[in-house]
Amino acid sequence: MDLNEEDAKFLNSLRIQPHGFKFQNWARTFSSQPTYYVAPTSEQDISRIVRIANKHKLTVKAVGSGHSPSDIACTNAIMLNMDKMNRFISCDAEAATVQGGMRLYQLHEELKQRQLALSNLGSISDQSIAGAIATATHGTGIEYGDMSDMVVGLVLIDGQGQRQECSLAHNRSLLDAARCHLGALGIVTQVTIKCEPMFWLRAVQEPESFISVTQDLHAVAKSAEHVRVWWFPHTDNVVVWRANRTRSRTRKSPESFVRDRLYGFHIYQMQLLKARCFPNSIPHLTREHFARRFDFRREWVDEGFRVFNFDCLFPQYVNEWAIPLDQAAEALQELQQWTDESGARVHFPVEIRFVRGTSVWLSPASGDQIVCYIGVIMYRPYHRPVPYKAYWQAFERIMRKHEGRPHWAKAHGMFFHDFVSRYPRFNQFLETRNQCDPHHVFVNDYLRRHILPPGTSQNQQESQISTENPRL
Repeated sequence: MDLNEEDAKFLNSLRIQPHGFKFQNWARTFSSQPTYYVAPTSEQDISRIVRIANKHKLTVKAVGSGHSPSDIACTNAIMLNMDKMNRFISCDAEAATVQGGMRLYQLHEELKQRQLALSNLGSISDQSIAGAIATATHGTGIEYGDMSDMVVGLVLIDGQGQRQECSLAHNRSLLDAARCHLGALGIVTQVTIKCEPMFWLRAVQEPESFISVTQDLHAVAKSAEHVRVWWFPHTDNVVVWRANRTRSRTRKSPESFVRDRLYGFHIYQMQLLKARCFPNSIPHLTREHFARRFDFRREWVDEGFRVFNFDCLFPQYVNEWAIPLDQAAEALQELQQWTDESGARVHFPVEIRFVRGTSVWLSPASGDQIVCYIGVIMYRPYHRPVPYKAYWQAFERIMRKHEGRPHWAKAHGMFFHDFVSRYPRFNQFLETRNQCDPHHVFVNDYLRRHILPPGTSQNQQESQISTENPRL
């Protein structure tokens, strides 16, 4: 990479990792080796970086926590660590404006000091706010949209280094494109997101049966403000988690270090490592863990963000799609039939969540109807590979049959022509992308593979999938 002395000096002044640094996502399933891994401190820094990239035909990507189990943030050129752009800017009773690099856990604390909170959250809060909305990160609740739906304004630096501002009242089409931007439109430097007065949640988690849940999934989805279902494959066992706002105050979750941490994390990881060689033990392990950890009622009360979040255990392969709620029960029954008949041995849980439709162009929940997110998982004990591709192929085949759209953060098998038919505003998003980034400064392997029309020019490979090949 040949830069002039002035440009190289500027990038080196922002460098936070030496040349040769290897970026890996959290699950260590994708990696890249950026020539410059830098931490900008201002919009002016980012504008200059983008102009340098234009001049030298380089790629620029921003990264937060690296939690996406795909290569959506990877590049071998210039990678921006946004952690130094994490300032809380302002708020009123209905929304807060923060810099794009602020992590969600930092935002929770800032809002708490002001007696405010986000209305809904996903499972973790390690992501940056700009990263969370980039892929329409979601929680659960049929009256609640995903995190992109909660955004009412943002600022980005586009592919020519220009500052673009948009809101519900100004440049609305850019807002609806950028609220789920995939890193394709620019570097998001500010986000204004809706919030509400601080609240507590009362959560109740109870065992139920797969048959009873799928017989009337609509009723289950409507049974609380926030509902999450975990199905344990190879069994009829299900856990239903329900949470509602309450005036009660904190009553801690009845967790046990021995049961939930020692057994549920450390011993389970060792058991899964052994199961790589003895996969037929997995159904027994699933029944054992359900009986010891989940086959009883739990109830607790805590601040909302503490109830929404939970420990996702250890690294994993993940695949998740959104389908219309009306088709979800049938899809789950087909997935159960496949796991029963295929001989595959898969890990628990299959996670089922519910999200209201949204006007965000590329949200998997885009449209008027409630969607059901269905997620499957295969853990990677001690970062070791496990076989998952047959499971993924069967799962995606079922999801496609039921009008599914994949979660953008996950590795998936849908491409340009698939998305043209799945998203009414997909071509409009691409037009916006062309306007914001005419020279493809933000295009990496992920965007080229999934979003751009076939035949789009390709430079150097920007990411590398894990080359592990489990012989199981």
